[in-house]
Amino acid sequence: MNQFLSTAFLLLTTLAAFGQTGELHGTITVPSGEPAVGASVTLQPGNSATMTDEAGRYSLKNIPYGDYTLVITSVELVAQKISISINQTRQRKNILAEPNAASQLEEVSVVRATEKRQMEVSGFAVAVVETKEASLRNLTTNELLDRTVGVRVRQNGGIGSQIEYNLNGLSGSAVGLFLDGIEISTYGSSFNLNNIPPAMIERIEIYKGVLPSHLTGDYVGGAINVVLKKDASQNNITLATSYGSFNTFQSDIGATFRDKKSGFSARASGFHIYTDNSFTTWGRSTTYVNHLQQITRPYRAKRFNNTYKSIGGRFEAGFTDVNWADQFFLGYNVSDTYNEIPHGTTMAVPYVGRFTEYQAHVLSLNYNKRDFLIDGLALSVNAVHSNRSTYLQDTVGLAYNWDGTVREVIEFGERVPLRTTGGGQQGEKTITQVDRKITNARSNLGYTVAPGHRVSLNHKFEMTDRNDSDLLNPINRDLVTVSDVTKNILSFNYEAQTLNDKLITNLLVKYTANRTNRSRPEIVTQNGQNTIIRRDTTTFADNFGYGATVSYNILPKLFIIASGENAYIMPNETHLYGDPEINILPNLNLKPEKNVNYNLGFRWGAFDFGKHKLSIYGSAFWRNGFDKITQQVVDADEIENEEDADIQTTRYINLGKTQARGVEGEVVYIYDNRLNAMLNFSKFNNLFKGGVDGSGEAHDLYNEQVPNEPFFTINANVQYRLNNIFQKQSILNLYYNTGYVGQYYIVWGAPEWSETPTQFTHDIGASYRFPSGKLVASLDVKNLFNAEVYDNFMVQKPGRGVYIKLNYTISKFL
Repeated sequence: MNQFLSTAFLLLTTLAAFGQTGELHGTITVPSGEPAVGASVTLQPGNSATMTDEAGRYSLKNIPYGDYTLVITSVELVAQKISISINQTRQRKNILAEPNAASQLEEVSVVRATEKRQMEVSGFAVAVVETKEASLRNLTTNELLDRTVGVRVRQNGGIGSQIEYNLNGLSGSAVGLFLDGIEISTYGSSFNLNNIPPAMIERIEIYKGVLPSHLTGDYVGGAINVVLKKDASQNNITLATSYGSFNTFQSDIGATFRDKKSGFSARASGFHIYTDNSFTTWGRSTTYVNHLQQITRPYRAKRFNNTYKSIGGRFEAGFTDVNWADQFFLGYNVSDTYNEIPHGTTMAVPYVGRFTEYQAHVLSLNYNKRDFLIDGLALSVNAVHSNRSTYLQDTVGLAYNWDGTVREVIEFGERVPLRTTGGGQQGEKTITQVDRKITNARSNLGYTVAPGHRVSLNHKFEMTDRNDSDLLNPINRDLVTVSDVTKNILSFNYEAQTLNDKLITNLLVKYTANRTNRSRPEIVTQNGQNTIIRRDTTTFADNFGYGATVSYNILPKLFIIASGENAYIMPNETHLYGDPEINILPNLNLKPEKNVNYNLGFRWGAFDFGKHKLSIYGSAFWRNGFDKITQQVVDADEIENEEDADIQTTRYINLGKTQARGVEGEVVYIYDNRLNAMLNFSKFNNLFKGGVDGSGEAHDLYNEQVPNEPFFTINANVQYRLNNIFQKQSILNLYYNTGYVGQYYIVWGAPEWSETPTQFTHDIGASYRFPSGKLVASLDVKNLFNAEVYDNFMVQKPGRGVYIKLNYTISKFL
């Protein structure tokens, strides 16, 4: 009997063990960090099989516990066999695959259903910029953006100058700027798209209109989301340094490390930039005033008091692909910048001795987990807390000309130096410090209720505490101006893929609440005595917004994409309280801006014709803005001559009603995976629709194009690859880029003198990858023909510049 029971127990135990099954999942990537798409994954014995998706992911389910051999095959990969034991209900195995020798030479483009392609046909009006090639050249992140369809980067001069981003007529607060889903302003002025090198960036996502759930915020014009590199599948170190015109030095370093057994990962990156920005200007914006107060315009001069230097680092440590987290990272960012301010809003008056210093210390938390607690539930949390400080000094009391000499006037028959009215270059002399403490947290809880149907709940919390201190007169701490802005945004998304995944829809509803508090000291004189009183101002506003996107795969490789949104934009801290270091005055009377936007477009291709590949994109948009928040510009009817438009400061105002309608398009052509050519354009009208003036009459500016805004741009570039030039296994890439910006005016009324002329620029470059693949050298010539190039308020940008760069990679250590 005992023998029978023992035998039965052993049999039942064996059957139970045999009956246990598990799931095997993971990712397959190549050493560059890119996913292996379409690779065959087979488990032997049993021959359970699948293929990797666009992210390199695979999953095999219902596998009985036991020992197996995992077989990986693909035309692009070296076949490999991996022994594995299945002994858990859910088991992860990430694989690093080696490319075939035949596929190791770089291709100009690979047309496949990558993450970039998936995003572009998801229903959102989105463009994706990949930075792999650009990181090897002397290109800034802003230059990459400025070449993208529908994007115009507005930069007041050279490296380090003030920047605003325009997406088909919408700019400022309408456009969100994100770093890994967190507003980039949280990181401070010393860590922004001016100085984050492309080598630190995986890709840039540019949305026009409705935003996806993970970027839900107080924006309606779209957003630019910079996604930093996170791949830790291969330990490596990358180094790059460059030198070029205007005494410009730029260097960056990046390193990744991952311990495969524990999942512990660490990433570090840093950058250093220095430039004199000493380029020559010769257009109408540069003036010279002699001792008789006679103005010479234009005047040729070399910019001075324009030094910019910045240094920063980013450090992260955590775990990837462990049971309790797909990603968990704690991070620290530090950055420091010194920036001389060469002029005000326009270039008419040069500054000497006006400069700013920025510092930022930022702590971050990033957590992501699929199948959180239950299958189908995903949680992501991204939180950042920063301490930022901005120091501004302006104490030089003499006026200067653009030749670097002190301006003079005639007094009592003698020429004497001209002193400024307030003792500083921009009015009253000042030494101020603005300290900001910013907390910014986003959380997203998503649940797949059924295959192809997903709901998500998103919450964003942002709080900014700002203290403005007058260091020139530090007699009383009671004179500090204290401000804070608190914002909460709650949104709900429903995403669906139906009709055999041909139709993709996304519905969005959001609620926004915005509270501002400001306490500002004032000195009141009563009965001959000075008394400090504080003026407290509190505002609260809330609103609801909604939007939707649709993508329909109407024909093979043809997608129709549409989106619409009705939402508000709340004034942010800079709009309300100003920013003295970038010449922005406060305006506490700003109202929320409302926008009703529609986009309709298509993506067609890529089509293969032997060695030829062709892709086409087109989109039309219609945008209606109410109480548009924009920088104030001059009305020609209110000034007597051009000199009155030479302003040093501006502020944000509510413009009224505007309407923008336009189109954009892009064509990409590839030949034999060697030649890559792209042409894109954007054309729109952004008209003032303010209605009637205070007298009930039709407004003089009704139906006039909004000034100081380029509305017709064209970009084209060509890249050609040559293999085995000079050395076997080497790669030489040649580049050409051209950009066109149509004329526009900088003041209302469009007087002839306010015309920003048509701009046409040409850039050329080359990069050479040595046979080892570790060293890449590049040469870039920007603005080859030294064309006049302008931006905001006709501020002239750099002419011809020549730059060289070296990149070196150390891989497979430890």
